[in-house]
Parts: sequence; structure tokens; C-alpha cells
Amino acid sequence: MLILLFMLVTIGYPLNIINHVKSLPSFIRVLFFTWLTSQWNLFQMHSSWIWLLTFPFLLYWGITYNFGELLAHPIINSLLGTKVEWLYYILQAFNTGNLVRYQELCCVHNAALSAQPALVENQKKLLEKINILCLMEIIFSRPSEDRTIPLIVIAEQTKLSVEDVEYLLMKSLSVHLIEGVIDQVEGTVHVSWVQPRVLGIPQIKSLRDRLDNWLGKVHSALLSVETETPEFVAS
Repeated sequence: MLILLFMLVTIGYPLNIINHVKSLPSFIRVLFFTWLTSQWNLFQMHSSWIWLLTFPFLLYWGITYNFGELLAHPIINSLLGTKVEWLYYILQAFNTGNLVRYQELCCVHNAALSAQPALVENQKKLLEKINILCLMEIIFSRPSEDRTIPLIVIAEQTKLSVEDVEYLLMKSLSVHLIEGVIDQVEGTVHVSWVQPRVLGIPQIKSLRDRLDNWLGKVHSALLSVETETPEFVAS
């Protein structure tokens, strides 16, 4: 418990002094592997700690393109019913790469966002980050055999120009969130790999539907083989 408190203080103290997120990976590991049942009331009383924890996830670029692990922990629900409940929904928008939802939340909670200097100063970086997450969600939503994506499709969903989409792809490639090849002549990108992420319930349902679709294709292929080559099936 003392380790957990120390790491919370480490994260929360230097918000305006140093890069306060270097301890974030270790903190998340401690958070998930420490028995918290007896300390639950302590965290309920100090939801401001959770508020401080979310800022590194939003503002740090080195590791936090994956919000699923944080959102999966029940402690994050401490934000619900508080003045900073909007932050919970912003984290959800980032996790799903939902740019439209993020923009809606920014409009609705503009006053609260404007009161946070760190968010105001990094507004452009936050927009770039959710655009990258939107890109990753576009890739994830497509079947593996359909990973050659027109740049115009990405531009439509990210609300960017094709030129800015190319920059977004280069940024994603440079930080190894995706692997692939950009074809400027054809105006496409072929993605061969996308960084694994912790999936939410909607994403798991989407994956289940794709598996069901794949099983249907396999079954159809089996029936076709049985119909066209009965002699091999019989033997």
C-alpha cells in the first residue's frame, strides 16, 4: 500500500515541473497486481488521485496509445458522479478512437477543459493523438485481407486532408504503432501490422462478428469442396 501511495504522489506532485509520467508503466503494474479490497475506501475518498493519473495517459506520447487497461480497472469509475466526470468519457473516446465523440465532449465541456492549462497547451497534440487512435481503429475494423486502405477513406474519418493523412501515417510508422507501405501513386496505404491493444466490449463484439463471418466462409468452402469433389470426401 505504501508503494501505491508513493507512486501516486510521484505522479501527482510535479505536474508543472518535470515530465511526471516516467513512473506510469510501473504504477499501472502495481495498480493491477496489488490487492486493493481493504484499501478501496481510501481511493473512493481520494478520487483526485485518479484525476491526476488520467493526465499522464492523455499527455504522454511514449506509451499511452492504449487506454483499455486503465478503463478496465474499476478504480477509474471514481470519476463518475464528480465534477470531472467528463474526463472519464474523454478517455473512452480516446480508447475507441472516436474523433466525433471527442469533439462533442470538447464543445460540451469547453469551460472545464479551458480551466486545465496542461490540456489547453497540448490541444494540438491531443488532436493528433486521437487521430492516430482513430487510424488504428479504422485498421482494426477491417479484415486482415482488406488492409489496403485508400488515403481518402482515412481523410474522411479523421477530418484531415490527404496530405495530413500522409503525415499521420508517417508519425504512426515512426513510433511503431503500425507497419506498412504508403503508395502515393495509388493514394493508398497497405498495413501489415497494427500494435495490439486492450479491447473494450464493443471491440470484442466486433472481433466476435468477424470470427463468425470467417467461420461462415470456412463452412461454405467446405460445402463447396464436398460438392465438387465427392470422390475425395467419400474416401
